[in-house]
Amino acid sequence: MASQHTPNATATTTGEGLFQSALDIAGTPLIADEPLALGGLDTGPNPYDLLCAALATCTTMTLRFYANRKGWDIGEVSTHVTHHRDPALSPADRFERTVTLSPTLDQATREALLGIANRCPVHNTLVAGSNVATALAGA
Repeated sequence: MASQHTPNATATTTGEGLFQSALDIAGTPLIADEPLALGGLDTGPNPYDLLCAALATCTTMTLRFYANRKGWDIGEVSTHVTHHRDPALSPADRFERTVTLSPTLDQATREALLGIANRCPVHNTLVAGSNVATALAGA
């Protein structure tokens, strides 16, 4: 039986700059920060970059998983995600996702994979919304 992984991450201030944080993402270290224009040191991705990365990665992995289950050789898959926030246009944030597939794939396969992209778990979480419970440690 495969082990169940509970996604987790911890961010701790580093004392370097105003925003730089040391991340531990399920045991993998990373630095996050804000750009210079916002008062950061620009030493790592900002929180929305990380959110875009989660959607891009999940999409690419979901497409690979689906293709493997179907026995399809789809070649390289790449997903690019950008984040936009414009409260004047909509209260909801907008993520724009572009999936790049091999040009040798037929149109039916490409359309099937596009539909599967909209079923990736991170996409579903973002579309459905989430509840966030916050507590103080030691309480």
